[in-house]
Amino acid sequence: MIGQFGINMLVPVFICSFLGIFLDKKLGTNFLVIVLFFVGAIAGGYNVYRFSRQIFGKDSGQSAYLHKSRMHRGDSNEGKDHQNQQDTL
Repeated sequence: MIGQFGINMLVPVFICSFLGIFLDKKLGTNFLVIVLFFVGAIAGGYNVYRFSRQIFGKDSGQSAYLHKSRMHRGDSNEGKDHQNQQDTL
């Protein structure tokens, strides 16, 4: 999983940097590599953000599900007591 974070960050940076170098040579400019490097860094950062949200979102959902099931097990006796009180009224 840690390797996936690195790949998500580095691939857009390298692709944009190489595209910037290619365009600079083709167009005779010197600034596109810098601009596209930062575009790649922002895209890579966004990829890492989305990936981490996806990972922690699953863990959080699983934790909530497990916590919910624990609460129901604890509430099962309380529910019966509450039901018994209503039956006596």
